[in-house]
Amino acid sequence: MPVTAVVGAQWGDEGKGKITDLLAQEADVVIRFQGGNNAGHTVVNQHGTFKLHLVPSGIFNPNALCIVGPGTVVNLQVLCEELANLERNGIRTGNLRVADRAHLLMPWHVAIDRLDERERGRQKLGTTGQGVGPAYADKVSRHGIQVYEVRDERRFRERVAHELERQKKVLERYGDAPLDAKAVADEVLAAAATLGDRIVDTLPLVERALQTDARILLEGQLGAMRDLDWGIYPYVTSSNPLAGGASVGAGIPPRYITKVIGVVKAYSTAVGEGPFPTEMAGGEGDALRERANEYGATTGRPRRVGWFDAVAARHAHRLNAFTELAVTKLDVLGAYREIPFCVGYELDGALTTDMPPTAVLERAVPRYEKLAGWCDPLSGVADRAHLPEAARAYLSRIEAVVGAPIGMVGIGPERSATLL
Repeated sequence: MPVTAVVGAQWGDEGKGKITDLLAQEADVVIRFQGGNNAGHTVVNQHGTFKLHLVPSGIFNPNALCIVGPGTVVNLQVLCEELANLERNGIRTGNLRVADRAHLLMPWHVAIDRLDERERGRQKLGTTGQGVGPAYADKVSRHGIQVYEVRDERRFRERVAHELERQKKVLERYGDAPLDAKAVADEVLAAAATLGDRIVDTLPLVERALQTDARILLEGQLGAMRDLDWGIYPYVTSSNPLAGGASVGAGIPPRYITKVIGVVKAYSTAVGEGPFPTEMAGGEGDALRERANEYGATTGRPRRVGWFDAVAARHAHRLNAFTELAVTKLDVLGAYREIPFCVGYELDGALTTDMPPTAVLERAVPRYEKLAGWCDPLSGVADRAHLPEAARAYLSRIEAVVGAPIGMVGIGPERSATLL
């Protein structure tokens, strides 16, 4: 069976949670391969509406093994709260495992993230303030603490005290109060005790799944335009949400990933700072935001909204080689008689369809085609063939310009409102 990676093909918030939840009903293993609780994957199914931050979106399939992979950074307290909320809503979570090689996101990471954003002032990055960037920074600088270290309480407390002594200078520089080492260690160890034997070495589990031809689903966070290497640096996340990152972050040899689904909205959205060429300003943007309920699942911040950007989606396709696209929220565009569709950028008097680096992208002016709208609700449509003609033409234009076929179309937030 193929290993399938589900990745974002825009700036994040494309609807990956919905697509993963749908595909997970037929999966044996679902792995979150990067990011942390800055993710906000909204899932609407027969159980209700859920906003998942660390838990894989396959948690609603009790027969699927759900893994928080070694490529993630894990706030154990947040994870336990999220699991408790799922349990309160009748969702069993005994099928979850946390990779013991994942890195811990500690309270000082949250403090430093928020203080750093404050100090950046007008040059802020627009992070969620959850501490994800500082946690990855510690990982790369080899100051990180891995999840398995909670098993040795004495050594773990020593590590916490040592790292807090180092971080105290940073917090003092920002004028913030130091954290108490005992209180921090107590909090993390209590959460680890709650998870108990769900903290494991996940590599044998993944290897066994591959050997038994299990159906494996890899779930990413954010999108290609926020990738650390290929996104709008420095307005990016601190990991790689591409299919290549899925291999490393999940512990899957690259040759096993044979299916890559790129998720795009029928328009564009972004949370955080940085260039966003097709952004709609003023009342037009406000109207689309309200119509589509575009508010961040993690922060509640209003999302920036814009028209579909084929340059960005094609950039993502070049990096991921999508075997198919999943287009979400097509129903939102049913309010428009005419839909602008960005096919290129004008830069210094020339047209380009390549993604320029960030400082150059800030000067880009989108070149639009005007596509016909359909001004019809899509609720009740059973398959793609019965969509309005203009809606089918819109999807065909996405396929042609991006260069990948569309396999799924979302026409509502519910799992069932997906045309296959």
